[in-house]
Amino acid sequence: MHIVILSRNANLYSTKRLLEEGIHRGHRTEIVDHLKCNIVIEKKNPRIFYKDRYLDDVDAIIPRIGASVTFFGSAVVRQFEMRKVFTAVESQALIRSRDKLRSLQILSRAGIGLPKTVFTNFSKNIDEILSEIGSFPVIIKLIEGTQGLGVVLAENKNAATSVIEAFHGLKARIIVQEYIKEAKGADIRAFVVDGKVVGAMKRQAKEGEFRSNLHRGGTATVIKLSREEKEVAIAAAKAMGLGVAGVDMLQSKRGPLVMEVNSSPGLEGIEKATGVNIAGKIIEYLEKNAYRGKVQKDKVNA
Repeated sequence: MHIVILSRNANLYSTKRLLEEGIHRGHRTEIVDHLKCNIVIEKKNPRIFYKDRYLDDVDAIIPRIGASVTFFGSAVVRQFEMRKVFTAVESQALIRSRDKLRSLQILSRAGIGLPKTVFTNFSKNIDEILSEIGSFPVIIKLIEGTQGLGVVLAENKNAATSVIEAFHGLKARIIVQEYIKEAKGADIRAFVVDGKVVGAMKRQAKEGEFRSNLHRGGTATVIKLSREEKEVAIAAAKAMGLGVAGVDMLQSKRGPLVMEVNSSPGLEGIEKATGVNIAGKIIEYLEKNAYRGKVQKDKVNA
């Protein structure tokens, strides 16, 4: 099987691990910088040109698309889909996952527990926004923020009002969310592959910090999920249409609350915390589905 990993940086832990596992399992595996791909569109012949060749013989792809290049990255993924290439993350699911507001709406419709959230179109009635949340502190997030960037904890009404006014003044779109005190600066990352939780870790924010992201100094330890937490993680990934996902949840008095569903979850923290070969699980997912698709195509062409 020919596997392409769409990644801009071959030195990233996640990219290297996927490459290692693909090769280890006997597949022709390579890294392709999606920003250096040319999309060639003509009648019934969608093609991808990369450096000095067409990528015509690819069986499966693993998109590792950064948030800043979602538009072009998802277009490359879509072009592979048009060629009937199996993808670990579908283009539409990738686009949905990058829109925090749309993601929350999808999860809400699916009946999944969420922190109470308010979004407005630069409303000047900030008192009404904060009264909908009903308590302090509150979390204020940029819609486009990633890895904890653009996330502010406002301890009281005055602080929240100042932050919201500042973001509105910059024409930055935000959501305001309730703060789950009982989580105590910790969250859970459940890694879902092919409808199963293959690993989970608890991330704890460093002292004096409310964001538990490992990039911001948080620590990770292995955790055994409850049945409800597993079910919520699987349901969230399914609702978003993601075969591979990192589901971030808070433990609350009313059960697990999903904060975000990540379509390009990092492998380093989860593999080191759990000791589970997550990269291998992703390659297994490709093997099962790409092989099935190849058999179907061969039947059609027979």
